Amino acid sequence: AVLTMSFTLSPDPAGVSTSASGLTPPLRPEHLPTLTKGMDMQQNQKTVITVVGARPQFVKAGPVSRALQQEGLREIIVHTGQHYDEGMSDVFFRELGIPAPGYHLGAGGGSHGAMTGRMLEKIEEVLLKEQPDALLVYGDTNSTLAGALAAAKLHIPVAHVEAGLRSFNRRMPEELNRVCTDHLATWLYCSSDYGANQLRTEGIVNGVFVVGDVMADVFYGTQTQLEADGAFLETIRNGAGGDFDLLTIHRADTASDASKLKALLEVIGETGRAVLFPMHPRTRLLLRDAGVVVPDNIKMLEPAGYREMVAMLLLCARVITDSGGLQKEAYWARKPCITLRTETEWVETLVDGWNVLAGVDPVTVGQILRAPVVPERHPLLYGDGQAASRIASHLAKVLVQ
Repeated sequence: AVLTMSFTLSPDPAGVSTSASGLTPPLRPEHLPTLTKGMDMQQNQKTVITVVGARPQFVKAGPVSRALQQEGLREIIVHTGQHYDEGMSDVFFRELGIPAPGYHLGAGGGSHGAMTGRMLEKIEEVLLKEQPDALLVYGDTNSTLAGALAAAKLHIPVAHVEAGLRSFNRRMPEELNRVCTDHLATWLYCSSDYGANQLRTEGIVNGVFVVGDVMADVFYGTQTQLEADGAFLETIRNGAGGDFDLLTIHRADTASDASKLKALLEVIGETGRAVLFPMHPRTRLLLRDAGVVVPDNIKMLEPAGYREMVAMLLLCARVITDSGGLQKEAYWARKPCITLRTETEWVETLVDGWNVLAGVDPVTVGQILRAPVVPERHPLLYGDGQAASRIASHLAKVLVQ
């Protein structure tokens, strides 16, 4: 039997097929036991160590950290230093109200192997000192893999948020990280049935939970705040100077080859449309060192904080990106997304045409840019904004029983 638990995220519970997915019937959040209120938290409090290191993980950690605290769990945040500058790290802790890290390892920089090795060694030292009851990791970065491997070798249960995602491109470091982490994890929290089904094909059936996407929690909350405070949106609109597209490029496939990046920027520039381009430090460094001249209609910006990024999403006409998370956020914002990759982990965004895989061939990208499409259907994807509370509730249940 497949021992999984799935929270139905469809507006119509009857619309969730159990026979097609091979999952057991959905179990709603209200069916989960909760901690007894008023318990002696100091005496019985369990400790969860959360390992983060990159921008998307800071975003995801915000709602989950609050939910863990509400469930009476003690959380210690370990920041590996994978993203270590102000624009890629500190601003997110401030904006999202994330507790200050208990440890900052300063292990960023260098090759993938060297970086992951330093992280593994330093995370192990923290785990031996703190003796946590569980370790929580997000996504697919080197920090994710190092945390999961360090904990698994010490027989500490690993909880993996965003489990089951696959691009099936083993040239991507992220793909190797996520596959290994899933096979090390004790509890695997999936954003959709797609992830749970993929894990099942790999023989992982125990400890799998479909809870929704924690980034939806953050996005919907931030969207509500921004729309209630029109002043910030107006500031971004005035700065853009009118209608614009939003561009991000940071992955190694697109941001490590100056000639390839130059060709992409030129074809984007040929549209004549205004483009806002918040730049990853690696991308900016590559352009500077190669002497690439960016087209005049592309406005280069410093890395954006989360609130600013969501504001640009809500105001832009469309998104051009090689990011994984931004594909989802574009969908939630109802903005067409042109993805500069040939594959995506977020396959559901492709179904109704909101997301189009363009690759990095300038000719193909140019053709897609010149044929904008705004789909009509927009079904709910990746949850209802309550994923963090489901994750924390389950962890509290299994750790205190």
